Amino acid sequence: MSVSAYPAYKDSGVEWIGEMPLGWKIIPLKYVVSMKSGEQITAEHIEESGEYPVFGGNGLRGYTSAFTHDGHFPLIGRQGALCGNINYATGKFWASEHAVVVSPRLPCAPLWLGELLRSMDLGQYSVTAAQPGLSVEAIGNLRIPVPPTDEQSAIATFLDHETGKIDALVAEQERLMALLKEKRQAVISQAVTKGLDPSVPMRDSGVEWLGDVPKDWRVIRIKHFVQSMDQGWSPQCENFPVDTGQNWGVLKVGCVNGGSFSPHENKALPADLVPLPDLGIAADDVLISRANTRELVGSAACVAEAYPNLLLCDKLYRVRVDSSACNPRLLAIYLGSKVARGRIELEASGASQSMVNIAQSTILELAMPLPPTIKQEALVGFIDRETDKIDELMAGAQRSIVLLTERRAALISAAVTGKIDVRGVVPDVQQAA
Repeated sequence: MSVSAYPAYKDSGVEWIGEMPLGWKIIPLKYVVSMKSGEQITAEHIEESGEYPVFGGNGLRGYTSAFTHDGHFPLIGRQGALCGNINYATGKFWASEHAVVVSPRLPCAPLWLGELLRSMDLGQYSVTAAQPGLSVEAIGNLRIPVPPTDEQSAIATFLDHETGKIDALVAEQERLMALLKEKRQAVISQAVTKGLDPSVPMRDSGVEWLGDVPKDWRVIRIKHFVQSMDQGWSPQCENFPVDTGQNWGVLKVGCVNGGSFSPHENKALPADLVPLPDLGIAADDVLISRANTRELVGSAACVAEAYPNLLLCDKLYRVRVDSSACNPRLLAIYLGSKVARGRIELEASGASQSMVNIAQSTILELAMPLPPTIKQEALVGFIDRETDKIDELMAGAQRSIVLLTERRAALISAAVTGKIDVRGVVPDVQQAA
């Protein structure tokens, strides 16, 4: 792809646009389009499949039996954490009250219009209330660069072509990450249930969901090597963390997400509250999330060093084990394995999928294949080395996704503000209307 600047520019008078090509106009958004929220629809009327798609503030929500619009429109998310995001709807669809339907007043290429709105980062204009929300009136007063309609179509064609290529590369990296995640889980599950030597004799574990285990391993309930299992407290804290070695903080439940301990996931304890030092974190503590989503409840991590100023919250369990019987790192790794996760998710209870709980008994009664103590450190070391390699590859894929996403945003911004001239760049692609 080879693009260049326009032959001549003029000052747009709008800071975020800067200079724009001669022949382009600056017009307040409200004179170019009308923006109106969709109609309310209850969850009971939204199905997983149906005749007409339902679009909310974050895109497709499901399907229903009626429609509110017919055509090709950009949609702006009006409310929630992702307010200001851009989606597209084509044909007959239902727009909910959380989606703002953008209808052109002047002739416009919908894709050009939607990508221009995306480049404006409309979320920055949200009004903070119970949850962030956009003021349609406020964004309607924003001034936008409007090229002639044939150039709009050229920009739309170019962006459809180029962002499609970038999206394909992102999808490839996402598939790679998914495969690496599966491989990581397979490495862990194989190691903690079958060991490192495939030639050793196996025996029936006596537990249906565990299957066979190495002959010299014990199968033991976790309660038999646990010395203590505590639950913390959750006072009203500040909305900022403390340094890991200073002042008092209360850990957040997310400090164990991903199977590693993140001490920075904490909230400062207000100065007028008396800390409870007994809830401080010691080296080799195994922390387990007691209440979370079904996918995250039971997440566990072993703490490598003491954090006496960070206190246990009431959504975490703190487990201390007899290290002569079980390596605490091995326990945390096992709780993150596929076999253990299956049992934890099965036992989790709660009316809402956004927050379920596990009882202490769920952890304590869980069967665990336990190699001889002398082999446990080698097993943990092997898992650490192998997962470190996979984590490095996953981090590389994530960096690629970030760079591609930044490239995509920069390309859109350059095209819709006229910093690059894309007319005729992709003549082989049918122009987007």
